[in-house]
Order: sequence, then C-alpha cells, then structure tokens
Amino acid sequence: MNRLPVNTLSPGAPTPVSFDIGMDGVYERLRLTLAAIGDGVIATDTGSRVTYLNPAAERLLGWSLDEAEGMSLADVFHLVHEETGAPAEIPVPRCLRENRVVRLADHSVLVARDGSEIGIEDSTAPIRDPDGNVVGAVLVFRDVTEQRRLAGEISYLASHDPLTGLLNRTLFEKRLQTAVESAQHIWAEHVLCYLDLDQFKLINDVCGHAAGDLLLQRVAGVLMRCVRSRDAVARVGGDEFALLLEHCELDQAKRVAQKICDRVEHMHFIHGDRNFGISASIGLVPITRRWATMDAALQAADIACYAAKEAGRNRIHVYADYDRRTQDQRSLVDWGTRIEQAIRQDQFLLYGQRIHSLQGDGSKPHCEVLLRLQGQGGTVISPGAFLPAAERFNIAARIDQWTLRNVLGLLKKENHRWNHIDRIAINLSGQSLSDPNFQQNAVQLLLASGIDLNKLCFEITETAAISRMEDAAAFIRDLRSHGVGFALDDFGNGFSSFGYLKSLPIDYLKIDGRFVQNILSDPIDHTTIKCFAEVARVAGKQVIAECVENAAVGTALMELGIDYAQGYWKHRPEPLARALGLAE
Repeated sequence: MNRLPVNTLSPGAPTPVSFDIGMDGVYERLRLTLAAIGDGVIATDTGSRVTYLNPAAERLLGWSLDEAEGMSLADVFHLVHEETGAPAEIPVPRCLRENRVVRLADHSVLVARDGSEIGIEDSTAPIRDPDGNVVGAVLVFRDVTEQRRLAGEISYLASHDPLTGLLNRTLFEKRLQTAVESAQHIWAEHVLCYLDLDQFKLINDVCGHAAGDLLLQRVAGVLMRCVRSRDAVARVGGDEFALLLEHCELDQAKRVAQKICDRVEHMHFIHGDRNFGISASIGLVPITRRWATMDAALQAADIACYAAKEAGRNRIHVYADYDRRTQDQRSLVDWGTRIEQAIRQDQFLLYGQRIHSLQGDGSKPHCEVLLRLQGQGGTVISPGAFLPAAERFNIAARIDQWTLRNVLGLLKKENHRWNHIDRIAINLSGQSLSDPNFQQNAVQLLLASGIDLNKLCFEITETAAISRMEDAAAFIRDLRSHGVGFALDDFGNGFSSFGYLKSLPIDYLKIDGRFVQNILSDPIDHTTIKCFAEVARVAGKQVIAECVENAAVGTALMELGIDYAQGYWKHRPEPLARALGLAE
C-alpha cells in the first residue's frame, strides 16, 4: 500500500491527516487534490529528508520536487523568528521524536530560496504505516503574511495615536501601571511627565484643525528627540502629552523637561503670514512607593501641570504634597468632584438680586439669578469658590443647563405671580456660548416652557463673548428672535469694549463694578462711566451699574444717565423665590 498525506481544510491552522491508499484511482484523486490546494505540503522520511512537495510548497519554497527530493528539510525549509531574525525550530524532528502533532511557533517566518520572507502557520504530523510504525512526517503550511500585516496594523492602531504615531492613552497607562508596581515591589524610581501646550487652542481656532494637527505632529517629534528609546511617550488628550522616564532620577527628569520646554519655545509656528509663539507647561511626578495606583499618579501629574500654567506657563513644576500651587490645584480637583455630585443631587441653590431703575420712570425692577451651593451644616457657598473648577474641568455648561432648567421650572410653576419683575437675567458661561448641545437644549427648554420669553435675559461676560465672537453673535441672534434679551456683563474689562458693541446684538451693558466702586473718589472712573453711558445711548443700549453700595453712588450714576443700579444699596441677594416675591 502507498500512504500520502492529505490536508484537511479548516478555518484554523492546517492539520494533516493520513489515508491508506489501496487503488490507483484513489491515489490519483489524492494527488490531484494535493496539487489543487493552496496550502504547501511537504512529506519527509524518518531522517527529515524531503520525499514530496506539492505545487503550492514548490511555489512558496522556490524549490521543485525534483530538486528537493532527498535533501534535508533544513536545507529547503529555512525558518527565522519574525521579530529577532534568529533561526527558529523546524517542527518535523520533534514530531518524529515525540510521535505527535507539533505546531509551528508563533511569529515564524519562512525564508524562501530567493531570500524573500513569508509569514507562515504550519502543523506537522507523523506518517504511520498500517502497523502503526512512524515512517515519516507530513508538514502542512500556509502563507499568512497578509493576515499578519493586517493584524499588525490593527494592533498598532489599537495602541498608538494615529495622528502623531505616539503611544495612545491605553497603552501608556499599561506602561505606567507596570512602573507603579515596580516602584512598590523593587524600589525602582521613575518619573512621570505631563505636558500641555499653552497656545494650542488659539492656533486651532485661528488657523483651523489641519494646522493644529501639524503642530501636534511637530511637538511629537520634539518629544521623541528629547527622550531615550526605552522611555514611553504618548498623546493622552487633544494637546496633552505624557512621558514615562523609566529608571530615571528626578534631577535628570528636570533636565529633560527643561530641554523640552526650551525646544518647544524656539519652535515657532508659521501659518500663512502669521507667526505664533509656542510654549509648554510640564508637571513632574516622581513614581516612587508613595503612589499606590496609576490613577493617583496621573492625577498628581495633571495637578502639577496646571500648577505650572498658573505660575506663568512655559515652565516645569514638580508635584509636592505641601506645595501651595499643588494644594490650590488639588482644591480645584476636589471642587470638580463636588460639582459633579451637586449636579446629580440638585445641591445648587437659586438666589436672586433685584436691579432697580435710576431714572424714576416707573420701570419695574429686573432680577439677576445668582447661583449658590449648599454646604455642610446649612452653610451657603458662593460661586467664587467653585466656578473656577467648573471652568477648569469643562462642566460650566452643565451648571448653566441645571440653572436654566430649574429657573424655568420655578417660573412656570408661578407663572402669574412674578409679573412685577420686568426681566429675569440668567448668567451663561463662555463654555455654553461655544457648546452646540447646550444651545440646542436651551432653545428647546425655552420654547417648551410656555413662559413669556420677553421677560428673560441672558448675561454673558465681555471676555467670554470676545473669545467666542462668532458663536456668541449667532446664539444671541437666534434667541433674540424669540424675544429673549441679552446683557453684556463686566463691560469695560476688555481692551476693545466699544468695538464689540457693533458686533454683538445686545440689549444691556453691565458696567464692571471696579469702575463703579470708586466713582466718587476717582475722576478717571467717573469719566469712564460717563463715556460708557454716552456710547450706550448712541448705540441704543441700556446701562446697568454693578456694585452700587450706597445712595451717594446711586445719585452720581443717575446724574450720568445710567439706567439701572444693582448692589447692596437697594437689595441684598436672597433665595430666588423671595427675590421674585413668591415667598415670604
């Protein structure tokens, strides 16, 4: 009888089996089958000498059956490791020794006769005679080069940032977790660096996202040139990067971080006829036994980075538990968590302060909605304590949405009891002005409330409006078409306040309280407010003065033609229901 190996096709790695051949017709059918299949088939004797190659094997190896027959398999089937290039084990000898199926090691590459390399998968099985004696081996292999290439691309994309080619946050955090664990167990010392570009948003807004992407790629190149090959460099956010300097002392890490700051500062970014200065703020955290978790180390690095920004940008800051700037940033982080809880559990309080007419025209008072936070033991926390954290962690728009929803709920419930109030003003943050989701939800809430929208007014700060001019103007025009009024708060705080009166379709100017407080003693402030009033009159706007503390200041403002006064002189903030006359 003759015995030929026949491949059984399956979705997994090829697995050879054996058939006893008793008739010439069956033998011919099997020969044709082996010639037709795409997997390479090699048969050997017990000395690992080639006895058969099918056409697929001939094509992949570069050897014909006539040439290879009788040769040692090692001379025609040359394997190396895909990553190291080191010779890899040929599975046939082990298959013959152990009399069992043996599969090829992962990442094996076949070096063909012409030197080309082919990624392969294979399986080797013993050939037995009718009595069960091993008389050779059959090796079945297939070309998986393309599959490996695609798998490699998928793996690369899963672990790298597609824009910069740096590690992504997922893989970086795995590396950092390993470093934190090593610091715990073997006293290893590493340094985590967290970097944030200082002018990225300006370039993105002015020059477009394509220019911003180019800048990020250039910064990534700078980072890679400043570190060792074994260090981990990742893009972990829009313009945020992280570096893990393994087995590195803090002093050396400081030198690396300073070199990065210097090179980024000297980079300059030119787009068209614009030349932008670039800088980076870097926070450093020594990874020692002090950190129990990777998340804690990352949070500390983020805190240190923002401490560097607060200190003036374009500098490094090393995290220390008792450092003042570190404590300030930790306080912001704590407030961020507290704000999230307050939104979920409705712990904010609505207060109000009335705004009274100064011109004796019988105008009804306005009322500005003020936000407070319920503290422990019944204490009330002012917004100055928590709004900086809301801006820092981009949750100001969510606070604005909470405020709008709850104010509208109160007004709808008491729709006929606050007609003595001319307008109710609600503050909006700069983040809300540039958030399409907030704007869409605000319009829906307003239109569904059933409230006379002519009685509502949104206050936006001059700084926020200027930095988001197009977004602000479009949003204002949309809501004014429904009757909602707008006030420009903190007027005079910017460098070009008057120019923006032409760009923003607003109804009221609210003069920054710093000018009002010294109107009686400072002639410059007095003249400035007079100028504001005259320009507003020409522009058809009404003027509200903030921080009016007494009757003397109120009289001076009235003489200058100011329309409304807001401050402790007429009304101290109180819960909104009482400010609107809805509760005793």
